[in-house]
Amino acid sequence: MPELPEVETTRRALEPYLQGKRIVGCEVYQPRLRYPIPANLPSLLRGRSVIALRRRSKYLILDLDNGSWLLVHLGMSGKIRLVDSLVERDRHDHVELVVDREQPTRLRLNDPRRFGCVISGTGDPLEHKLLARLGPEPFESGFDGAYLYRRARGRRIAIKAFLMDASVVVGVGNIYANEALYRAGIRPDRAAGKVAEKRYAKLAAAVREVLEDALAAGGTTLRDYTDSNGKLGYFVQQLAVYGGGSCPSCGGELRHVRLAQRSTWFCACCQR
Repeated sequence: MPELPEVETTRRALEPYLQGKRIVGCEVYQPRLRYPIPANLPSLLRGRSVIALRRRSKYLILDLDNGSWLLVHLGMSGKIRLVDSLVERDRHDHVELVVDREQPTRLRLNDPRRFGCVISGTGDPLEHKLLARLGPEPFESGFDGAYLYRRARGRRIAIKAFLMDASVVVGVGNIYANEALYRAGIRPDRAAGKVAEKRYAKLAAAVREVLEDALAAGGTTLRDYTDSNGKLGYFVQQLAVYGGGSCPSCGGELRHVRLAQRSTWFCACCQR
């Protein structure tokens, strides 16, 4: 699933092609995504200019010049491709925007599983039901060890599941939770409420470091994720524990368990 680094990589790649540009065409080839796409979406978008391209959690937000917006989620395996007019449409290309440039550029949302979404609206997009209850971004100043410690008080949930809760902090998916907990030296199955505040300070720093490293590498490729230019993410080459093997620190065999129905790897020696 595209996570925060993959979505932010996509946003950065798309921004030069979208910001300040006019949408001259829109085609909806498959309206049945996670939420049905309304039939009038092309008429709502055609002629509008994109004044900003933002990200909130794993959602892309296109702010338009008339005060409306477009909210895009890539789902489980979606991606946005930049192509020219001569490239034939793939059968999983469900929505297409044509942007006015010296040579018109087509942005195609490709989503084989159709778990993504394209939603339009007006007002503040951050108040939409999909965004309103999300936790802080991991790079915000309010996200630190003290914050995590407060949110964890009395919680019996495993700390890995706690860290992946989008109402606590956004963008820490399964891979990045594994890696951050390893860097912080914390067992993923430890109860969130049993972790000391000083350890949460180390964990908050580890979350930011892992996400920054993934952003620098262009995301993580584990099957078919590519950015908007078709380039693969290579943070997978830097994974310390996800996928198993030997611990990079002590050489011991990594253990595998399932937490919250997700594969989890850790070192019983280095993580306590």
